[in-house]
Amino acid sequence: MPTPEQIRDTMPFAALTGVELVETTPELVRGRMEFAPERCTAGGIMHGGALMALADSCGGVCAFLNLPEGAIGTATIESKTNFLRGVSGGALSATTRPLHAGRTMIVIETEIAREDGKLAAKVTQTQAFHYPRG
Repeated sequence: MPTPEQIRDTMPFAALTGVELVETTPELVRGRMEFAPERCTAGGIMHGGALMALADSCGGVCAFLNLPEGAIGTATIESKTNFLRGVSGGALSATTRPLHAGRTMIVIETEIAREDGKLAAKVTQTQAFHYPRG
């Protein structure tokens, strides 16, 4: 079984944006991202796109770890983010769980919390499973 770091390293964008994977199982994916000025928008607040990159990376891993028999990959087909609080320092932690997995798609929920434990964002995604053509 590959380590969380090995899984993250298969996603170059996740590595580029500073996503770290802490735990990777089909039932739970945990990730984190450190606050950094280059991930901010005006006023020193973490950019929403950085939070979404963390959620999408964790969601993609969760979907991949839940591939049904015969499926070979996934793709995000819908993502909804509710931003609840700004982030102006510290690390973010993401907790991702599958809500429903079928033959053609999976629905995933990610909660992103600030270092003080308060929820910064909640993300719900739908990812399609890909099968070989033939």
